Amino acid sequence: MLKKLLEKNPYQLLATAAFVDLFILCVCWEWFISPLRPGGSWLILKGIPLLFAIPGLWKGKVYTMQWASMLILLYITEGLVRILETGANFWMAVLETILATTGFICLLIYLKPIKQKAKAKMKLQENK
Repeated sequence: MLKKLLEKNPYQLLATAAFVDLFILCVCWEWFISPLRPGGSWLILKGIPLLFAIPGLWKGKVYTMQWASMLILLYITEGLVRILETGANFWMAVLETILATTGFICLLIYLKPIKQKAKAKMKLQENK
């Protein structure tokens, strides 16, 4: 199992870990760390879209990584907006922004050579 893990691209692993950590953060934040209402709020559901991306990220599916890189921008935006709050919300927003930005950058770094190969392949097909 460790051999399979070491064969994966490190950026793929970091992006997957960022998505998993971001999901855990979203659930904990809105459930018991600092919910909008005592006992939790419906904002806990904001983590669900991350669950759809995690299996595809783990398997290295390019299409999943493409749409996940757009999805994660919503979490970066939320973190930047909520960073203006005080107390625990400030620190949760900082952590959300860091995790989401890390995931986004890792996805872009992982996808860049794949996109370059696809463009080169298209260019070769056009020249034939």
